[in-house]
Amino acid sequence: MRILIVHNRYRLEGGEDAVVNAEISLLKSHRHEVEEYSRNNAEIERMSYINLVTQTIWSRKTVREFMALSDNFRPDVIHTHNTFPLISPSLYWAAERAGVPVVQTLHNFRLMCLNALFLREAKVCEDCQGRLPWRGVIRKCYRGSSTASAVLAGMLILHRGLGTYRNKVARYIAMNNFCRNKFIEGGLPAERIVVKSNFVDFPPSEAVPRQGLLFVGRLSVEKGVSTLARAAVLLPDARLRVAGEGLEATLLDGVRGVTRLGRLPSEAVRQEMNSAVALVVPSICYENFPRTIVEAFASGLPIIASHIGSLADLVRDGKTGLLFEPGNPQALADKIAWALANPEQMAEMGRKARAQYEAEFSTEVNYRQLMEIYEGVIKEAHGFRNGSEL
Repeated sequence: MRILIVHNRYRLEGGEDAVVNAEISLLKSHRHEVEEYSRNNAEIERMSYINLVTQTIWSRKTVREFMALSDNFRPDVIHTHNTFPLISPSLYWAAERAGVPVVQTLHNFRLMCLNALFLREAKVCEDCQGRLPWRGVIRKCYRGSSTASAVLAGMLILHRGLGTYRNKVARYIAMNNFCRNKFIEGGLPAERIVVKSNFVDFPPSEAVPRQGLLFVGRLSVEKGVSTLARAAVLLPDARLRVAGEGLEATLLDGVRGVTRLGRLPSEAVRQEMNSAVALVVPSICYENFPRTIVEAFASGLPIIASHIGSLADLVRDGKTGLLFEPGNPQALADKIAWALANPEQMAEMGRKARAQYEAEFSTEVNYRQLMEIYEGVIKEAHGFRNGSEL
């Protein structure tokens, strides 16, 4: 099978980029022919404002480059991850012109919400869900700019009207059922949305003494860093290691028991996960599927997470971790205190987390799911073409 991966990469590599890299490696390990069409947001620094706007709405460069690549590579299927802002939705129309079905992974809620998080002023906001996103323009929801928000809203409104998202994508991949339901509420066709989670390739870790709590991620508002910091103040004898950087980092400065590790490479993160009692995920937004969740499960590490969105489905309370009221530092502190006081129960949760990883999030499970999706859309595309010829 020849697979073309499409991804608009970020200036600084994040979770989406890691998922794309992992899937490319997985497909190549099974001897598929894989090519990648990518653009990088570093290009924006060299662009004029007008050029950026036009490329966001409809990139002729994408169409031109994609058609040349498609003619040469002749893919059986196209798997897109992110087209915003430089690749643009023009990619879907070019794919239809080339006669190649498109699979789209939905890593965030950008098609329904300008900031992609359903979050405003540190609270869940669904005011634009299923509606024209004019409120997001007034509130400057994208990068705090009414102009940038207007451009993004214009792109979404135009392509909704053209039927791009409804008709040009053969299959959407949601990370979990919670997200799938949100996308359906937002107007995507339910019959085209399947669920496939993220994955990692982690063999069982060696048994080592587990001590303290761990946070891994961007230190930003939506990740609940404020809740984490206030909970740490309530538990001065607890030990919390924090891996990551971001604007909210100063909230943790000087807090007793907190050790800042900075941004760590993946192998160092894995070592930290192998030696912690629990991973703390205090997000206040609807997470899609943080890669740290599956990494923790693969490491036999239970999770203490906010009872919000998909986290409430991914973490089985009392079985693979503990859930607490989002944004409530006392509730988080209580769960941390219980976890530290009950190491045997937490160890059992860790074993169940590893079992869940092997059953749902391993490489082979993910590969089988990908093949089912690819083969399904290829078969549908061939059937449509054959039917058109009759």
